[in-house]
Amino acid sequence: MRHAAGLLLIPLTCAAAVLAQDEPHVAPRTPIVQQQSNVDAGGDYNVPSGTKIPLTLTQGITSKTAKEGDPVYAQTSFPVTQNNRILIPAGTYVQGVVRRVARPGRVKGRAEMQMSFTSMIFPNGYTVLLPATVEGVPGSQTMSTKGPEGTIQGDSSKGKDAATIAKTTAAGAGIGGIAGSGKGAGIGAASGGALGLATVLFTRGPEIQLDPGASVEMILERELNLEGARLRQQ
Repeated sequence: MRHAAGLLLIPLTCAAAVLAQDEPHVAPRTPIVQQQSNVDAGGDYNVPSGTKIPLTLTQGITSKTAKEGDPVYAQTSFPVTQNNRILIPAGTYVQGVVRRVARPGRVKGRAEMQMSFTSMIFPNGYTVLLPATVEGVPGSQTMSTKGPEGTIQGDSSKGKDAATIAKTTAAGAGIGGIAGSGKGAGIGAASGGALGLATVLFTRGPEIQLDPGASVEMILERELNLEGARLRQQ
């Protein structure tokens, strides 16, 4: 550390360390890709009906707690292009709403959740209304979609229920066998099977669980009209 003209010179590394201690921690944000400058400000653009747009959820949703009317927040994860122009950049905000929720039954029935997407907000604030629904849940091995309204359906509990009954039946038979007679094993198996059935009857099936960062595919229900002048607006 040196003095020059009465000034105290602090090494750069030390100064950086001091500044870093004073700065509050800021969580990393999803980067926003800016609109391409080659969009014609004097023209309008139409994204066709049926266009599929990949989204990333920015908050979690589960059928266990979700209610009709709850908001849905997401961002586009890949740009939508047309004639070598980016019309919808990756990172564009998408807002939606939960339309219907059905929890899984205790004996049969899968969890179901229906949501629709209602608006899209571009990086410059340009907002357009959407008529869009869920087309699929890419990468999920426990969820699927059904119907024209894109209802997300949870996994079935049949395999799990059968395994529960088989496990408790085997355990009961084992305990009965220890008693020293075939009759005891039969009684044990019956009681174990009854216990497994009771467990199944009082346990709900798998819930739908969409964590933050989950992939959801959106599909446009009608043509989306975009104004070139608004897309170019900074």
